[in-house]
Amino acid sequence: MFTRACTSRRQFLKTSMIAGAAALGPARWARGAVAATPSAATPLAAAAPPARVALTTGDSRADIAFRALRPLADDIARAIGNRRVIVKPNNVSVTRQLAATHAETLEGILEFLKSIGKLENAIIAESAAEGPTMTGFEAFRYGPVAAKYGVKLVDLDAEEVQIVHVLDERDMRPKPVRMSKMLMDPGSFILSAARMKTHTLVVATLSLKNIILGAPLKDLAAGEGRRVRSDKPIMHGGGVYGINYNLFAMAQRLHPHLALIDGFDGMEGNGPTQGTPVEHRVCVAGLDWLAADRVALELMGIDMAKVGYMTYAAEAGLGQADLKKIEVIGESIEKHRRVYRLSDRIERQLQWMNPPQRT
Repeated sequence: MFTRACTSRRQFLKTSMIAGAAALGPARWARGAVAATPSAATPLAAAAPPARVALTTGDSRADIAFRALRPLADDIARAIGNRRVIVKPNNVSVTRQLAATHAETLEGILEFLKSIGKLENAIIAESAAEGPTMTGFEAFRYGPVAAKYGVKLVDLDAEEVQIVHVLDERDMRPKPVRMSKMLMDPGSFILSAARMKTHTLVVATLSLKNIILGAPLKDLAAGEGRRVRSDKPIMHGGGVYGINYNLFAMAQRLHPHLALIDGFDGMEGNGPTQGTPVEHRVCVAGLDWLAADRVALELMGIDMAKVGYMTYAAEAGLGQADLKKIEVIGESIEKHRRVYRLSDRIERQLQWMNPPQRT
């Protein structure tokens, strides 16, 4: 409950954010702050179980994607069951290949699904961040790969929607967002075909962000291809507090069931679209999205403590983030670790670690 003492907007913001954090998990809103000792009645997040993550390397993008999935084949087949498999690329751009999932990665994924008998009910579906989704599919040559494996290419912007509400830190009010009903459907098994990239708002973008920021939909002017209205900016929450909180909160409702992160050539600097390439030749896969993203961060030389939404997810037990409890199959992290250059805006991004200041 808010008190009458919350008279200024900034004070209200601070009180609201801390109240939200207390309700949903022990997020550290202040660097170096003394954590409150939970009482016996305070519910704590359940500890996440150990996880297995595969790490491969090589000179063929399709091959390392296929081989990253193979050690997990039995578990993946059981997890899919009879559900529809949605292979979700990460097409932030419809023109720049470095910012988008490569067709060869999709080929490796589809060949794997074929090998475990789960290809028949699979599709490739996306809502591109900028521009028409189908323009990106054509530019990145998804058509020949889809035809080879007999899977359909789906523009999520043309499919049904489901409304959810997310936080906007600028006024601390819920905002409606049109989300892909197909992605939100419990009958969908979501395979996040992400790329290894740094980011100008949340330090790094990996398997989770690919799904949650790809799910909000947009409209396009008929015959023109220009963006008219997009709900994706709403999910960004108005700033670094809002976007980290929304990613964490939405992860409890929507997340990858299988993460595959292509680091054949990663992106450093001002990602997810304006960064520069890193020749890395790695691929990561796991059924625990947080564990897979955690391993990817290590490969990028990024401290997870800098990534707000992943820190919150770990503290709430949404997945395994403790490297001591993650079995890395295949290659070793140490052998293939690089140090990715972070965004020019990194200091601004780290503001999530401190609460808004009282005036």
